[in-house]
Amino acid sequence: MKKRYLPEDVVNKLREADVLISQGQTIPQVCKQIGVTDKTYYRWRREYGGLKVTQAKRLKALERENNRLKRLLADAELDKAILREAANPNF
Repeated sequence: MKKRYLPEDVVNKLREADVLISQGQTIPQVCKQIGVTDKTYYRWRREYGGLKVTQAKRLKALERENNRLKRLLADAELDKAILREAANPNF
């Protein structure tokens, strides 16, 4: 079963991982302790590394808004193409 983590949970897990790494544990040990795979850990590190909890929340909110706007633009472009074709039939 795939578990989804909230951005603030990810940031907290990365902080916990930093503490464990500074105590001398290896990445695989740390990943096992925080309950994620190595791949997930590195993906999180790339995406959320250095962010604070509020910044991570804001990042996710902006990504959702950006995706919504992209869908709206795609729909508008499709509507324009349909109207153009209806106004200029090639029969």
